[in-house]
Amino acid sequence: MASPVVQFQILSKAPDETAPFYSALFGWTVEAGNSMGYRRINTGLAAGIQGGIWPAPPQTSSFVQLFIAVGDVSAAAMKAQEMGAKIVVPAAKLPDGDEMAVLLDPQGLSFAVCEVAKR
Repeated sequence: MASPVVQFQILSKAPDETAPFYSALFGWTVEAGNSMGYRRINTGLAAGIQGGIWPAPPQTSSFVQLFIAVGDVSAAAMKAQEMGAKIVVPAAKLPDGDEMAVLLDPQGLSFAVCEVAKR
């Protein structure tokens, strides 16, 4: 199975300031109607990947994270761990039915593996 990058996420210490910046700069629509504080980004084109803005955890700085599609989130997270990655958020089902895990690669860069639910 191919493992494409399917989404990006901007984790920001100031998401209420980050959202209007990118919206004004690139013309993105940012939808903030989410009870968990997630702001979904629509870039305006089907080409490329869509993303979102999420409040960064207090212990981290702001950063960008890529989500890579896999066939089995748990298996991919375990394989990454065997290769030296650290699991930050274990495989978990999200309210919309998607599944994801967040990891740090051996150099400390954050990335996520995900499986999108069939809709």
